[in-house]
Amino acid sequence: MKTALAAALLLTAALASHAQNHNAVLPYESLDGTAGDASSEYLAAKARWHNELAAFSRADQQQFPSPGGVVFVGSSSVRMWKTLSQDFRQVPGIVNRGFGGSTMADCSLFARDLVVRYKPRQVLVYAGDNDLAEGRTPLQVLEAFARLANTVRAELPNTRISFISIKPSPSREHLMPLIRETNNVISAYLNRLPDSEYIDVFTPMLGADGRPRPELFRSDRLHMTDEGYRLWQSVIAAYLPATP
Repeated sequence: MKTALAAALLLTAALASHAQNHNAVLPYESLDGTAGDASSEYLAAKARWHNELAAFSRADQQQFPSPGGVVFVGSSSVRMWKTLSQDFRQVPGIVNRGFGGSTMADCSLFARDLVVRYKPRQVLVYAGDNDLAEGRTPLQVLEAFARLANTVRAELPNTRISFISIKPSPSREHLMPLIRETNNVISAYLNRLPDSEYIDVFTPMLGADGRPRPELFRSDRLHMTDEGYRLWQSVIAAYLPATP
């Protein structure tokens, strides 16, 4: 256990150092097809999420978000947050780029498409539990998050990077040890990355018995109720920028 923890700490230090290198650039292809070399992994992901990416592209064509906003990106917990802009109405420029079923690996591949292109002053990321459900390890989730952070930091050095902790869903209670470990290693990584933060929604979503609070989740025991989102709003509000 001590060896594994030491390895995780060394990895977080290395990744944080790499994320501060503004010259590091990962291959990509933007939604409008203007970029160059694209990895086969990226192209496969782009094909898999074609409908979702096309919907974002149409929304951008109707009204492209102004620079300096706040982007939320991640899986279904972001996508299904229908009241996101209203819940943070005091913060101008809220952009929801959640796509249901996505992984941290997907989010890292689309970092330029769904974050950098909008030039936000802050990005909040929620993903990782789908990765764990698919069999990835906490360190693999960390590596994917670090790739996302590196891409954002390389092109937008002044953008704040925030990670919303993986929530404790009742349907994934068997993954709780891995969820805790993933949250811990990403928190350790962010402690070494300037202008970033770990936002803990995991702890307040647990009851006195240490188990997920059922009233925060829908009947599928995975997605959140309105009460769950109200809890998230109350926690996250303190980390958003004040009205300019």
